[in-house]
Amino acid sequence: MIIRSQLRQTLRCFSSSARTNAHVSHIGREPIKYPPTVTVTPSPTAISVSGPLGTTSVPLQPYMKIEFPETNVMAVVVEDAEVKVQRQMWGTTRTLIANAITGMSEGFSVPLYLVGVGYRVAMEEDPRGMADGGNGKRLNMKLGYSHSVFVPVPAHIQAEVPSPTKIVLGCTDKHLLGLFAAKVRSYRKPEPYKGKGIFIGNEQIRIKSVKKK
Repeated sequence: MIIRSQLRQTLRCFSSSARTNAHVSHIGREPIKYPPTVTVTPSPTAISVSGPLGTTSVPLQPYMKIEFPETNVMAVVVEDAEVKVQRQMWGTTRTLIANAITGMSEGFSVPLYLVGVGYRVAMEEDPRGMADGGNGKRLNMKLGYSHSVFVPVPAHIQAEVPSPTKIVLGCTDKHLLGLFAAKVRSYRKPEPYKGKGIFIGNEQIRIKSVKKK
């Protein structure tokens, strides 16, 4: 009976320790290093990030604060990591701040590849000018349709066409960059039988075999 009682106590202690370790955001607790060219200015409601490419801000929840343990190193801290909402926002906010620092110092870029016979893309002047928040340029894509597909480039996106089958998109905001890349891809999503379509980065698809009767 004594041995069983000690065993139950040991199991209870192990279980409690496991739960405590689980209630920690492994992403949120990681410190964020930023280059000397970036200036970080926290306030009770937001943190401002300024760099060579511009300025942006990330909102902070009331239960969060920013600490600077070392030079050019910052950390996000929450009041109580046991609270699920705080733990979730802890990692999310840390990721948003890290992306903002990268965006304001280096920017983000992603390549798109047009794969298919006759698929081509060219950059040209948008006849509508800068209407609807565009930058005066548009992508003219031939994607196997009976007509060309025209995609205006937003003002916050930098687009280049280094070759007839490649597009390089750049932006200081990773989220906005992903949205526009997904929009371009939606005009000809990769299909699994011939492997044709618009691919983002190193995107790969599994080719299916056609069923023969």
